[in-house]
Amino acid sequence: MAKVEIKKPIVDEIAETLKDAKALVLADYRGLSAEQETALRKELREAGVTYKVYKNTYIKRAIAGTDFESIAEQLEGPTAIAVSKVDATAPARILYGFAKKAEALELKCGVVEGQFYDSKQIITIASIPSRDELLSKLLGSIQSPITNFARVVKQIAEKKEAEG
Repeated sequence: MAKVEIKKPIVDEIAETLKDAKALVLADYRGLSAEQETALRKELREAGVTYKVYKNTYIKRAIAGTDFESIAEQLEGPTAIAVSKVDATAPARILYGFAKKAEALELKCGVVEGQFYDSKQIITIASIPSRDELLSKLLGSIQSPITNFARVVKQIAEKKEAEG
């Protein structure tokens, strides 16, 4: 079997993973223990993030001509990719949070919504709350004045009832 026949399915797998992806983050995982690696994979999987380790040459072939082509220069040494098709900030947020506990994990770069970000910018993106968190904060801020208004109206009604 020729080498190309062995590589093509892997390159196709990477390309399929990246299809319709909102975000991709590259990480250097050297130095993580097996336990740390397992915990990281579990956390990412629960958030709907695909996390895999591929050869850099396979990744380069899969990203050629895509929005993710800008990461090619960062593909050196052991590289893991974290990809999310739903939450654009999830890979950065989870990897950065884990890197705080496991110093061996190093963020390289990423692409979020088609825009390239270096490692420092990825850390900034990691601080952005998830879509669900933002929606709950928005609903909370909308609900609070309505609740307060209803409470005041009820107190006025009770006062008038007591007087009347």
